[in-house]
Amino acid sequence: MKKVVTFGEIMLRLAPQGFLRFSQANNFDVVYGGGESNVAVSLANYGVPVDFVTRLPKNDIGECAMMEMRKRGVGVDKIVWGGDRLGIYFLETGAVSRGSKVVYDRAHSAMSEIQSGMINWDEIFDGVEWFHWTGITPAISQGSADVCLEAVKAASVKGITISTDLNYRAKLWNFCSSDHRETIMSELTSYCDIILGNEEDAEMHFGIKPEGISVQTQGHDVKAEAFLSVCEQMMKKFPRAKKVITTLRGSISASHNTWAGVLYDGTKMYETRQYQITDIVDRVGGGDSFMGGLIYGLLKYPEDDQNALDFAVAASCLKHTIKGDANLVTVGEVEKLMGGDASGRVAR
Repeated sequence: MKKVVTFGEIMLRLAPQGFLRFSQANNFDVVYGGGESNVAVSLANYGVPVDFVTRLPKNDIGECAMMEMRKRGVGVDKIVWGGDRLGIYFLETGAVSRGSKVVYDRAHSAMSEIQSGMINWDEIFDGVEWFHWTGITPAISQGSADVCLEAVKAASVKGITISTDLNYRAKLWNFCSSDHRETIMSELTSYCDIILGNEEDAEMHFGIKPEGISVQTQGHDVKAEAFLSVCEQMMKKFPRAKKVITTLRGSISASHNTWAGVLYDGTKMYETRQYQITDIVDRVGGGDSFMGGLIYGLLKYPEDDQNALDFAVAASCLKHTIKGDANLVTVGEVEKLMGGDASGRVAR
């Protein structure tokens, strides 16, 4: 496989141990992660050559974030250095009827202060087959949105496959109006061949809603058919797109979710089996693990969208059993679950 490049912000994650609330915490567990860095780690685990591009402060914490990527097999030599601090987010892990909480502390981070011209995309994209970004990156600041636009334009000129996970985050996008947000996301997404997003992403970014059904009223019984109209509307708005994909998460409780996915190629809709994920260890990064599995699947099985989609859902199902942002599983483990073995028996 040729190289993949992902671009975005990696942050320091601080979380109370177990299921403690913030007000109960006397110490915090440290993890490094972010949407695009999580995708890069998944791909490296699957044996795909991948570079992660970001901007980090030249201090001990920035070095720790870089070393976390390096030890997972992700290329870090294209990282640019500058700024004063790494972004932080605090995570309170929910259980049963209490949902998780995230508090961001990423203002004035090195990545938020990135500017056009700081990254040589022509050099970075030499020999690259695939470029991935998420809707989190342009939400950080106008500068990061501008650099992301530089990236998709350069990748498009080189004929590189471009993918996005729309990833709407209500607590971000505070630097612009909702109309400006839609303008930014519409221009960036217009360059994409592969678009991943759920019903909230499509509605909040582009005003696209499922026709004839309220997804919110379905509870945990999420039907794939409800998203066909969303996929069709997305392809009409973004004619370059070859595939539109969505994850189907049914939330029975914070500890028990259903999980599946659909892919629409403009003609046919593919659907996976539905997994029951009980006793969730950590759902943060679930969508990123899906995207990492999807990119691998589409590269490995370019003529078999069903197999690629099945791989993505199984990979992200396993992520829910792993503490931290990144999905630390192998191809063999994913294929074992795809084959129906969910027993969790000890491998001796």
